[in-house]
Amino acid sequence: MTSAATGDPLVRLTGVNKWFGDLHVLQDVDLTIDRGEVVVVIGPSGSGKSTLCRTINRLESIEHGEITIDGTPLPAEGKALAALRSDVGMVFQSFNLFAHKTILENVVLGPVKVRGKSKAEAEKRARELLDRVGVGHQADKVPAQLSGGQQQRVAIARALAMDPKVMLFDEPTSALDPEMINEVLEVMVGLAKDGMTMVVVTHEMGFARRAANRVVFMDGGRIVESSDPETFFTSPTSDRAKDFLSKILNH
Repeated sequence: MTSAATGDPLVRLTGVNKWFGDLHVLQDVDLTIDRGEVVVVIGPSGSGKSTLCRTINRLESIEHGEITIDGTPLPAEGKALAALRSDVGMVFQSFNLFAHKTILENVVLGPVKVRGKSKAEAEKRARELLDRVGVGHQADKVPAQLSGGQQQRVAIARALAMDPKVMLFDEPTSALDPEMINEVLEVMVGLAKDGMTMVVVTHEMGFARRAANRVVFMDGGRIVESSDPETFFTSPTSDRAKDFLSKILNH
């Protein structure tokens, strides 16, 4: 089990609403994530999980409500948004690495360009992080020379290189072959144990059981249930959660 959260709110969503045209994808969502807390968001396809994740760094704008990170409301645009966004690490389904740059260059770019670190300092840190995620020996290769699992671990190292306050993972293993999923989840479990604040949208229930402080179950754009993993997996309270679990845990 991971280190407990501190009771110090780091990310707060209040009355968040989001539409795609006529589709109301997030409906009055309230969610507080404490510093050091690992929150795993699960639910059926189309329930609003990824959209929720993407609103936290304003990859998706919201129509109503407020999102704050470390007490600061998420700005709409401009330099203030860029600054706040650099505090929020994001790992996607697709790895989004720069194809023409080496692995090392991919990880060094953000700290130099955005954080103003020297190239030497950024490279030293990048090599430490690549070692940490188990791909240090691949530093001079380009992404196409790595497996999907290795590329996703590089993407995690790249996000960590910015020293984010919170890490968002939007289905980080869903594009991977089955044998590569665990190598990525292991890195994420390690981050959780180190006290990184994390919001993870995933179908990997084993990860939710192992690493989450809290499981948030979404359906129809709403948070239906929120509890510790043991409670959620053994005695969910809502019919929708029971139905969802019966479908995924019995196969």
